[in-house]
Amino acid sequence: MKIKVTSVPVDDQDKALKFYTEILGFVKKTEIPLGEHKWLTVVSNEERDGVELLLEPMGFPPAKVYQKQLFDVGIHWTAFYVDDIDKEYNRLKSLGVVFSMEPTQMGPSRLAVFSDTCGNNIQLVQIL
Repeated sequence: MKIKVTSVPVDDQDKALKFYTEILGFVKKTEIPLGEHKWLTVVSNEERDGVELLLEPMGFPPAKVYQKQLFDVGIHWTAFYVDDIDKEYNRLKSLGVVFSMEPTQMGPSRLAVFSDTCGNNIQLVQIL
């Protein structure tokens, strides 16, 4: 068994694609129109055949409530690993990304949390 696709809910797929590619540096893998929405995935530029991240439209009203409540209390939806969290934090800050938590030591890791502009808190993780 393998993980091939995981998802993050987004309030606007086009806005999400722009943020996840132009700001975070992911690469669009798949875009298949499906009526009002699309099957839209991105992958790491470093692992183009790796796990795909589905930018999933928020079409289910209870999911919107859940997403907003997680965001409001500061819980992250998912996490991305980086080699140098301070370098990535400074790069993203210079691009206007809003962080709710600066790089912080937590056990054997350093963590930071930012808004993806699409309704989610995203955690950056560097394992030391």
